[in-house]
Amino acid sequence: MAVTLAEVAAHAGVSPATVSRVLNGGYPVAGGTRTRVERAVEELGYVANAPARALAAATSDLVGVLVHDVADSYFGILAGALQGALGPETPARSGSGRLAVVCNTQGTPAAELAYLTLLEGQRAGGVVLTGGAVEEVEHTVALTTRVARLASAGTPVVLCGRPPLTVPDGLPVATVVFDDHGGAFRLAEHLLALGHRRIAYVAGPAGLSTSRERLAGHRAALERFDPAVAEECDTLTVHAGFERSAGYDATRALLRRGESFTAVVAANDTVATGIVAALREQGIRIPEDVSVAGFDDLPFCVDTAPPLTTVRVPLREAGILAAQLVTGRRQPPPDGITTLATELMVRGSTAPPAAGRQP
Repeated sequence: MAVTLAEVAAHAGVSPATVSRVLNGGYPVAGGTRTRVERAVEELGYVANAPARALAAATSDLVGVLVHDVADSYFGILAGALQGALGPETPARSGSGRLAVVCNTQGTPAAELAYLTLLEGQRAGGVVLTGGAVEEVEHTVALTTRVARLASAGTPVVLCGRPPLTVPDGLPVATVVFDDHGGAFRLAEHLLALGHRRIAYVAGPAGLSTSRERLAGHRAALERFDPAVAEECDTLTVHAGFERSAGYDATRALLRRGESFTAVVAANDTVATGIVAALREQGIRIPEDVSVAGFDDLPFCVDTAPPLTTVRVPLREAGILAAQLVTGRRQPPPDGITTLATELMVRGSTAPPAAGRQP
């Protein structure tokens, strides 16, 4: 038979109300009393009745975390940091944490809306939507309506790595955005400073906010340097997925077309590995013949040969911040938007173009 709250209280020598305060957190309880309750919880193996607590409080301890692809390191790092920041501080403090449930949408609008409906039915205590937003008017309207409804019912919502939504003032909706535009701008400036003029770009899927921001930053740097260079490089831009195979296939297509380029920029680091494979298959050396750069600074970037020049996106910091925002441990700025800086990481995969390959 399950251990009851009253049994924990009797074991600890306190009232049931005191046990409830310790488990729910956010209430002042003397250190010695808290320790006795935590010890009693652990010794008796007490597990809080989450559905009952949800009914009483109108919300639950469940926090839904929507990701595009949990197998993608970008989302794995982000969700892992978020989950770690939400969890209980110790096994005994079973009421001090939140249960993070990761929902894998595969980047499809229908799955995103369906998961939000399920989380609403579960009276989720918070929702975090990560990754780029699909920029379709119909989906944006539906998503905004769903988020506003959740927030109006008392469920905090955090948009992490995507643009803000237009919701009524006063609702608990916060946004964490990455400076993808600035990062892409600085990466393109780096290549231009090395002497590259024909820079191929394997962008992410069209219609995704992340793809748009990164491509816009890349092109802005080229435009500032020389509008003619920007126009020329437009012919070397290919939209593809975020997978390794997308980078491989896009590069093969550019080579089959006979395009001349001295550098290739990838939508992300995973795509960059596919680009490297396609170039080496044709006997093209990196960076002696063609420079390659990525985006995100995933852990494997320092272990590639040569190490990959890329743009660091603060994924772990963003996950922790999202956890703080969704639990109310940190308040968003007045406009609800927090922008996290990106950082150019120059490594061995980029170098000045070889004289023989300069157009």
